[in-house]
Amino acid sequence: MAASLGPLVGAIDQGTSSTRFLVFNAETAELLSHHQVEIKQEFPREGWVEQDPKEILNSVYECVEKTCEKMNELNINIANIRAIGVTNQRETTVVWDKTTGEPLYNAIVWLDLRTQSTVERLLKRIPGKNKTFSKFKTGLPLSTYFSAVKLRWLLDNVEEIKKAVEDGRALFGTIDSWLIWSLTGGKNGGIHCTDVTNASRTMLFNIHSLEWDPDLCKFFDIPMEILPTVRSSSEIYGVMDSGALTGVPISGCLGDQHAALVGQMCFQDGQAKNTYGTGCFLLCNTGQKSVFSEHGLITTIAYKMGRDKPAFYALEGSVAIAGAVVRWLRDNLGIAKSSEEVEKLAEDVGTSYGCYFVPAFSGLYAPYWEPSARGIICGLTQFTNKNHIAFAALEAVCFQTREILDAMNKDCGIPLSQLQVDGGMTNNKILMQLQSDILCIPVVKPSMTETTALGAAMAAGAAEGIEVWSLNPGDLTAVTCERFEPQINPEESEYRYARWKKAVMKSMGWETSGGPSNGKRRKGGNP
Repeated sequence: MAASLGPLVGAIDQGTSSTRFLVFNAETAELLSHHQVEIKQEFPREGWVEQDPKEILNSVYECVEKTCEKMNELNINIANIRAIGVTNQRETTVVWDKTTGEPLYNAIVWLDLRTQSTVERLLKRIPGKNKTFSKFKTGLPLSTYFSAVKLRWLLDNVEEIKKAVEDGRALFGTIDSWLIWSLTGGKNGGIHCTDVTNASRTMLFNIHSLEWDPDLCKFFDIPMEILPTVRSSSEIYGVMDSGALTGVPISGCLGDQHAALVGQMCFQDGQAKNTYGTGCFLLCNTGQKSVFSEHGLITTIAYKMGRDKPAFYALEGSVAIAGAVVRWLRDNLGIAKSSEEVEKLAEDVGTSYGCYFVPAFSGLYAPYWEPSARGIICGLTQFTNKNHIAFAALEAVCFQTREILDAMNKDCGIPLSQLQVDGGMTNNKILMQLQSDILCIPVVKPSMTETTALGAAMAAGAAEGIEVWSLNPGDLTAVTCERFEPQINPEESEYRYARWKKAVMKSMGWETSGGPSNGKRRKGGNP
């Protein structure tokens, strides 16, 4: 006899490096079961990052089925799963054929830099080459990071996509749209939609009117009929069409960083969280008003918890490379076999010994928005070894967070007294202590670090017609946390931070477009 736990809610968390499916108890927010699968990243050329949309979709099916099997073993009845939320890596761009259900090209991942020449070409069309021309409509600077330029590149360079658009067969979406369309039936009646948070990352969405902007679509020359319908972050979009959870409604959708804001219960103006995943993302809720940064942050939609509910806004500091630097030490340099081993290497020396690592693999995002920057390791001596480089990599994550926190404090005028953190890297205690030391404020981590998935589950469970999860502040369960207090003196912290800034300056202006990027002629295609 399967134990009854009351209503449960599932969450699909499709990140840059892995896919997870997690099941929560809607009344206690307790995580009951989950399954995780790592996703391959393909680097077909320097600066290019792709993933296979079919592999992503299959990983979701696999995670759902495996989690359901684990729940059966635990004697938990999967019939109690009332709803499913979706949260996803943002900006990553997919175009597929609605008649066959097949992707027309690999997904172009948010980190990808192939669109640098596209960005430069578009800048030439803007009076005064002003990168922030669309800031007040979209909240975003013109950058390789956002979906519109990736979609423009696909329309310019992939014949199958051009043809499919002409024939009226093409659909565009970010990962959430691709998953929801596929899971709700695909070519047999799949729902083509996105939510306001994911839409706000495309550069095609007006964050005030909450609709696709015809002028921006004209500027990027993107046919509006391929775009998904924009919905709130919490409503029933459709139901699962196959697998163990057939018939269960999909009723929550948030970009991963927005979901983490919800999962950290940052519902009040001024509350903020920092997520350490592939990249690092600091979001601060600014309430029902959009705030525009003077210090290199972007303005984004935080969430809209229902069709008739207002949109809330956030300021965001985006850092491209955080956990990815640890994966790079593991996969590219081979100095460790696992992330835990990188932590151990760093712990064994306890210092970078004057070595600084700026991991500008995809240029620099906030607060610089400097696409020509590239990664550098400087301050090397004959004394430096792999331990120091591992420590410098962890320090880099902390310094980058300090830069976006400084910008956030300047824009908001009220400095954060502590930092709420989550994401895979927060299991690294060395990193968390280092972060507190470099920020000179306490760092607070919830004991259940899967806040991104939790946020998606909350949005799904609270949706109209589901209503098994209350978002009233009084009903939210108190979260147990671990605190890290600063342990070094602020002078030392300031000295190291000043050296870091010097290193950042040295990483800039490295890449020039137009030259052969690696001395060899590239195989096939245009550079």
